[in-house]
Amino acid sequence: MNIGLVGGLDRTQRDYEALAEARGHRLETHTGNLAGPAASNRLRQLVNRADQVLVLTDINSHNAVKLTRKLAQQAQRPVALLRRLGRAQFIAYLASLGAPP
Repeated sequence: MNIGLVGGLDRTQRDYEALAEARGHRLETHTGNLAGPAASNRLRQLVNRADQVLVLTDINSHNAVKLTRKLAQQAQRPVALLRRLGRAQFIAYLASLGAPP
C-alpha cells in the first residue's frame, strides 16, 4: 500500500519509511509547508500516488490540512486526521493494514 504522510519532522522521515518498507508498504512524506507553488504541486502528487493519506493536525497549518483534505477528496483517497503520530502508533497503524497482497 502507498501511504502519504503530511506533516511531521524531517528527521523521522527515514525511520518511518524504513518501518513501512519492512512491512511491505511504501511511505511518501510531505512536511506540510506550502511556501511556493512547487510545494503545493508536490502535495498534490503525493495525494494522487497514495492509497491512503495521513494528516498530522498538531504540526500542520490549517491551510495545509484543508488543502490536503480537498486534494484527497478530489482524488477519492481516504484521509485520516491524526493529532500526532509517534513511532509506536505508526507501527500499530501498519500492523492494522496487514500484509500487502
